Amino acid sequence: MHAPRSAPAPVRRSSRLPRGARRAQLLEAAQEVFVAQGFHAAAMDEIADRAGVSKPVLYQHFPGKRELYLALLEQQVTLLTDRVREAMEGTDDNRTRVNGAVGAYFDFINAEGAAYRLVFESDLRNDDDVRELVDRGHRACVEAIGEVIAADTGLDRERALLLASGMTGLSETSARWWLPRKGTVSRDEAVSLLTSLAWRGISRFPRLEGGEGPAR
Repeated sequence: MHAPRSAPAPVRRSSRLPRGARRAQLLEAAQEVFVAQGFHAAAMDEIADRAGVSKPVLYQHFPGKRELYLALLEQQVTLLTDRVREAMEGTDDNRTRVNGAVGAYFDFINAEGAAYRLVFESDLRNDDDVRELVDRGHRACVEAIGEVIAADTGLDRERALLLASGMTGLSETSARWWLPRKGTVSRDEAVSLLTSLAWRGISRFPRLEGGEGPAR
């Protein structure tokens, strides 16, 4: 997935934490190692050292490297889908919804830690469970957007989902292209440009009421 590079320096062993807090700490350490090394090159010893715990403590929470990776991947997929759903549910204004959906992808991909690589650039995509998690997250985002498109345009479910899939693909691809170039175009300008592009297409479809006029 990525060229191997040295992982962050290990931290000191940490004191006892509640189970939920310890799990969050282990996932954070795993994210750093998996993003830097990829799944295949990462080692549980390295993750335990980064978290500042013993290897047996790591295994108390996750029985193996694959289970740890899946837990982290599910966390990140859920984060993205929640952001897209919030964009759809947070307003009744459809242009604002489009802006929010595009922005959700930009913010997820631009987040500190580069966890988006686990979702979009995983070196374990041939694993059935990894593929199912990623596909499930993609479907959830498409369905959240598709429901709004169908309700406002009167298109049937399959056509609305097709448009929604195009919008998610546009957002993801553009955000990943923009990331290494963000010094030349700000996040807000990039989102605004992509929103205008998507909106000019979606707003041409007729509204449900009477089948005439552009979508809001």
